[in-house]
Amino acid sequence: MNRRVVITGLGVVAPNAVGIQNFSDALRTGVSGISFDPELDALQFSCRISGTPKIETALLESVFSEIERRNLQSTGFVYGVLASLEAWKDAGLPVETAHPLWESGIIFGNGSLGVGKFRESILQIDALQTRRLGSSAVIQTMSSAVSAYVGGKLGLGNCNTSNSSACATGTESILAAAERIATGKADRILAGSSSDSGPYIWGGFDAMRVCTFKHNDEPEKGSRPLSGIASGFVPAAGAGALVLEALDVALERNAPIYGEILGGHVNSGGQRNGGSMTAPNSVAVIRCIQQALINAGVSASEIDLINGHLTATIKDSTEIENWSQALQRSGADFPQIQATKGLIGHTLAASGAIETVAAVLQLKEQFLHPNVNSEDIHPEISNRIAVECIHPTKKLHKLDVIAKASFGFGDVNACLILKKY
Repeated sequence: MNRRVVITGLGVVAPNAVGIQNFSDALRTGVSGISFDPELDALQFSCRISGTPKIETALLESVFSEIERRNLQSTGFVYGVLASLEAWKDAGLPVETAHPLWESGIIFGNGSLGVGKFRESILQIDALQTRRLGSSAVIQTMSSAVSAYVGGKLGLGNCNTSNSSACATGTESILAAAERIATGKADRILAGSSSDSGPYIWGGFDAMRVCTFKHNDEPEKGSRPLSGIASGFVPAAGAGALVLEALDVALERNAPIYGEILGGHVNSGGQRNGGSMTAPNSVAVIRCIQQALINAGVSASEIDLINGHLTATIKDSTEIENWSQALQRSGADFPQIQATKGLIGHTLAASGAIETVAAVLQLKEQFLHPNVNSEDIHPEISNRIAVECIHPTKKLHKLDVIAKASFGFGDVNACLILKKY
């Protein structure tokens, strides 16, 4: 079987906005979600700015019971649940069901989940207070926490699982969901990913010196993908979720359709040929993009927009070179390219899902969000592609096909091909 797969629901918890409509508005107007972080400052981090979503108490109370809200410290769990339930509601699907929905499932990934809760639990155990952990310690810290909780809330009876592939997690989960639907193993899958916020997640990256330290006094200018003076990424967190459905199923229930997933590819560079735990094997990246095009049945010339990984590190120029070689396009012939991380920072395991949501919104609404902080394009990038391909301001733009890619620690790669429906 090879059924067409469409996107019928979206949900997002991002540093610059919570909720789809708010996120769409923030993308259009170039609202930054980066701000000074007093906690990182107090802990003497080199990078003292972050992208931390702001969740209103009323929203928490509408989703979690009073008992569930007690000691609710796993931020990635909260973000993932909120984004997932919004996507399901956005798709016009029922929440209360008497029996399992056998043809509906969930694949929801994360990186490290519930680290703050882990810390509290460890301290309590060491203090001989194990019985005070409460009943929520496990659900807040297990890797499949979001999929397990949401699956129970919605009665999802098909696959119920979680994946983890560093920064490629979200993009990989979406592709896995699309493939399950395309091959007839499910009619509908809720896919996405989330990431915790806070110093216990971001500390290791700060120690590795991959986070920026030059913009603590001007947070909104700190995340600078494509820039010649980029000095590292801004740590961030959040969640993105998408409801994917077989086209025939979506049409039968007259569901809203945001766009179509034509296909994609995942691979690994095996940490060979220049690839390492932290650096990509360019041969593998190029192969991943080209195989995604083949799987989707589109040519390189059809790509209108690239929503790149582009983290504001020294690897941004390498990524542009890889895209250029993979597509065999350069100069003014290169597609429009954008870095959503300029607005939200690097949300780690959540990045692929949040940025795919951003790409889908632009595909549906036919606009390009601005590439903020890119006024001083890296010379290695401007020597390869025309500066007109990097739009510094929001603009309306005809979009038919978008390539979305994510590249993660461990030399792992994922690329999706999205099409206007």
